Amino acid sequence: MEQFGIQLFLELKVCDKDLLDNFDHVKNSMISAAEVSGQKVLAESFYKFSPLGVTGIVSVAKSHLSIHTWPELGYAAADIFTAGKSFSPKDAANILINSLNCNDPSITEIKRGELFKNE
Repeated sequence: MEQFGIQLFLELKVCDKDLLDNFDHVKNSMISAAEVSGQKVLAESFYKFSPLGVTGIVSVAKSHLSIHTWPELGYAAADIFTAGKSFSPKDAANILINSLNCNDPSITEIKRGELFKNE
């Protein structure tokens, strides 16, 4: 069985509230997560909400990383999609978990585009 890729859904609870609301920190963490896991950033878009929160997406070849933060709750939802084998989504997830000082992370992994080989 082959697949197109893997998608990780991160539930990041009990994070540092100040970091979750820090636009530059969230943006730099996402870009670092993409780069450290072996991807070249193609594009990025981030937005700072008023009064609280940051949302953003980083596009990489055949993949993306996205995040939405709720600083008042110490919570962030992140999504890491990878197509192909050149990208380590778990490395990217660990970068985000550590950079946001997350004390209660959970990761759900979904295989995307599973294909069955004809034998």
